[in-house]
Amino acid sequence: MNLIKLHIVELIDKHHHMTSVAEILGIKQPTVTFHMKSLEEEMGVRLFESRSGKTFLTEAGQALLHYSVKINALTQEARRVVKEYESLYRGTLHIGASYVPATYLLPSMLHSFSKEFPGIQMVLSVKPAPVIREMVIRHQLDLGIISSEPFVGPILHAETLCKDDLVLICAPQHALTQKESLQPEDIAQIPFALHGNESSTRRLTNQWLAQHGIRLRSTVEMDSLEAIKQLVLLGGHISFMSRMAVQWEEQQGLIQVIPIPGEQAPRHIYTVHNKDRHPSVQVDRFIAVLRGAVPTDPPPLHEPIG
Repeated sequence: MNLIKLHIVELIDKHHHMTSVAEILGIKQPTVTFHMKSLEEEMGVRLFESRSGKTFLTEAGQALLHYSVKINALTQEARRVVKEYESLYRGTLHIGASYVPATYLLPSMLHSFSKEFPGIQMVLSVKPAPVIREMVIRHQLDLGIISSEPFVGPILHAETLCKDDLVLICAPQHALTQKESLQPEDIAQIPFALHGNESSTRRLTNQWLAQHGIRLRSTVEMDSLEAIKQLVLLGGHISFMSRMAVQWEEQQGLIQVIPIPGEQAPRHIYTVHNKDRHPSVQVDRFIAVLRGAVPTDPPPLHEPIG
């Protein structure tokens, strides 16, 4: 078994045509066929089958594919690690971030990093935190920056950057701002803007509702933080949101920020990388710049004053 045979397994699963595989690898089709047959002889089981002029993996081939993808990814990673020593100022850095750090934390530090390393191409993928974690596991990203509740995993290594607790937001003139002591049941009576199902904010909101036995009476579900903020600004709806995401509106007096009543799970912003992926010099420097750009923890929230 060698690397080109495992590469063929992955390419056959993607393209189903040996001619396409041969073109991608820069070899002739008979050579592809030779490697496929050789691999089947080595493994002692049929790995490929033809149907309607196309080539597919058998069930055994699918089992081998799982490991082929991992080995091929690690091979590319090994080559990248070795080549990076040729120059510390060239290459591509693939970063993934959930919406809050991507929007409210990364722009300024991406600017700083690009000035220091102008030859490094930056690619930023913005997706929900669970998707970013999965992309890091699959070696599709060099580094993830996510806003999430605490988590552990055998493959991922996470380091805390800063707090990102949820707060209750409403318009400055909202009746909630006049309450001396806000109770969880008070929230059930007010129209509530929910985040999309994939977001960590929605997951923590659901946990808080279940923990306090709250059933919301009127809800609007939105995938956009900015859309939720605009709805809250109109004065009728309230929502739970990242403190970092509403700092500017709070400073401008556009949105009132109130502590969420009752207990809630903590949330932080983390850097996440795959334990099997050797951190490059660029990644290490990126994290250093990122830590320098992280804002200090905001001052404690004050309870609404009647």
